[in-house]
Amino acid sequence: MSYRITGLDREQFAGLFEMDDAALAEQGAVRLTAAADKGWPCRISLEDAKAGEELILFNYLSHDVTTPYRSAYAIYVRPKALEAAEYVDETPPVFEGRPMAFRAFDNDGMLRRAALASPGHADAKIRELFASDEIAYIHAHNAAHGCFSAKVERA
Repeated sequence: MSYRITGLDREQFAGLFEMDDAALAEQGAVRLTAAADKGWPCRISLEDAKAGEELILFNYLSHDVTTPYRSAYAIYVRPKALEAAEYVDETPPVFEGRPMAFRAFDNDGMLRRAALASPGHADAKIRELFASDEIAYIHAHNAAHGCFSAKVERA
């Protein structure tokens, strides 16, 4: 069983990068500077921003379905991230060193299974969830803060 993890398409956020702080505030978003090399995960590159890098923090609709599992939460994106990352049969840097929560959905957007992975065990949990034929895709979230990290699909 093979899987693919992709970052978000930068183009959907391009307008945010052009806004000044007042315009961002009107959208409920803020411009921040990473205070450390870890803890500021970009959802485009699927890498943590480095200390001093600029990010935009805003609310993102990550699971746009007409089920009770429709979901939105805060995410970071970096203006420096130029294209969506893609990882096949391996996990991205933002999964490493932090506990992850995986929510596994069927084709109708209904939650069918879930799992927690301690650091270093994300790959095994993804494969375990995809062992069930009813699972169409998985959403990865940072377990502690709850924010959407990436979508995992069968490859």
